[in-house]
Amino acid sequence: MRKPIIAGNWKMFKTRDEALYFILKVSEKMPEKEKVDTIIFAQAPLLRCLITRQGEELRIGAQNLHYEDEGAYTGEVSGPLLNSYNVEYVLIGHSERRQYFHESDEDVNKKIKAAIRNDLLPIVCVGENLDERENNQMNDVLERQIKGAFKDIPAIEMKDIVIAYEPIWAIGTGKTATADQADQACGFIRSIIKDLYGPVVAEGIRIQYGGSVKPTNIDELISKENIDGALIGGASLDPDHFITLANAPLNLK
Repeated sequence: MRKPIIAGNWKMFKTRDEALYFILKVSEKMPEKEKVDTIIFAQAPLLRCLITRQGEELRIGAQNLHYEDEGAYTGEVSGPLLNSYNVEYVLIGHSERRQYFHESDEDVNKKIKAAIRNDLLPIVCVGENLDERENNQMNDVLERQIKGAFKDIPAIEMKDIVIAYEPIWAIGTGKTATADQADQACGFIRSIIKDLYGPVVAEGIRIQYGGSVKPTNIDELISKENIDGALIGGASLDPDHFITLANAPLNLK
């Protein structure tokens, strides 16, 4: 059975004081990490102070990294730096990175390799926009993104990688894919991984759903066969909501 994984993506929100308040409020109320992996992805300047206060169960992740380990890349964050801070997880290929910073599937692939090289665990985001869904291009988009992302990534590395399915039309819009729609898409992603790596890797890889997840819909979403957790945006900014969301997998039968 795949261990559930609940992650909050704060995006470009929270000052240092706000972030510390949040962590001190939630860190002792997270489920045991043997049962559920819980992560908060925070802005880079917050990582150091949050990691020292993350507690036994919660983990702090980075929202991005550069695909080179060092160089003249002003404003970027390197894998070796994240590793030196004891960061465990890094978010790669989020739709906002693809849309606003024009990250390509090739960029995502190079960043996954950089994460692996620096002992970081990637959560790799894929998903279609509204036009692509309405034109029945969802499967083509997901297949292209996954094959591009994992080009030349060996099967042995896939056991620690998480995929987050985030339909772009459901991010920050209040729209949510139905649980059946999300499960169908996550099942399709799993089928692509099976084609690329075989059934053992496909059955073991964890796939999250992301897109307007909140306390009122998480139970139905994560009860589905192919959904192993959630990547949560706005609802993860509220400590009480995040406590509820992080503990939701404990209600699964």
